[in-house]
Amino acid sequence: MLPDSIDLAVLAALANNGFGTNFSRRPEISMTESNGTVLVITPHPDDAEGGAGGSIAKWIKEGRKVVLVVCTNGDKGTSDRGLTSEKLAAIREKEQADAAKVLGIAEVVYLRQLDQGLEDTAEFREMLVRQIRKHTPSTVVTVDPNRPYIRHRDHYICGRVTLDAVFPYARDYLAFPEHATEGLEPHKVREVLLFRPDNPDMFIDITDTFTLKMDALYKHASQMGSPREVGEQRSRDRAAETGKQADVELAEGFKRIDIGR
Repeated sequence: MLPDSIDLAVLAALANNGFGTNFSRRPEISMTESNGTVLVITPHPDDAEGGAGGSIAKWIKEGRKVVLVVCTNGDKGTSDRGLTSEKLAAIREKEQADAAKVLGIAEVVYLRQLDQGLEDTAEFREMLVRQIRKHTPSTVVTVDPNRPYIRHRDHYICGRVTLDAVFPYARDYLAFPEHATEGLEPHKVREVLLFRPDNPDMFIDITDTFTLKMDALYKHASQMGSPREVGEQRSRDRAAETGKQADVELAEGFKRIDIGR
């Protein structure tokens, strides 16, 4: 019989040494706010669907409002030399709008920064703080900026500046105080979920929403380098591997940061 109070680290150690249930494995963790707005901030069109599309679909089915902020216009993402940056940007924005409709996303905000051009600047931070204060999310979802070695610079900058925008900038009145004149008050986010981390500690079961994820992802036709049946199988295999960590068929993994109240 367990005592009334016991260190969770001890439980995990016992579990990992064969004594009972593995307490370090958390198949699906309820988020801090089960009915709050989810604000998804991504560097490019298609990143939301690829990284968290199944989870987004699940949250929406559960009644949560999801707003998507796309930071760049994706105007460099092609090997087609017949496309100009301007034309590609227009194509990708339309693709993102169509994908958002499939998932049921309430609103898509296009910041229209240049692809491969994101920088950690006060101007970019202000853009993200503005969106946090406007939509007052309980949960912010973005790309993990901490993946080592080769990584897309926009992914690193988007993830890093989003974390800074969440804390402390969006919280503190004297950070971008001009927002108050527009009716935008400081806001405290409760949690951040980083998608595609190397070592996820939170898993969302997307078995029932995987097809919706694929339907949305393949609206980004300009970015799909293989037929759907090939790409979908690859995505299914990846989700199945993640699912093994959570004892479910298909899952998406996240690094969860609990900011608290």
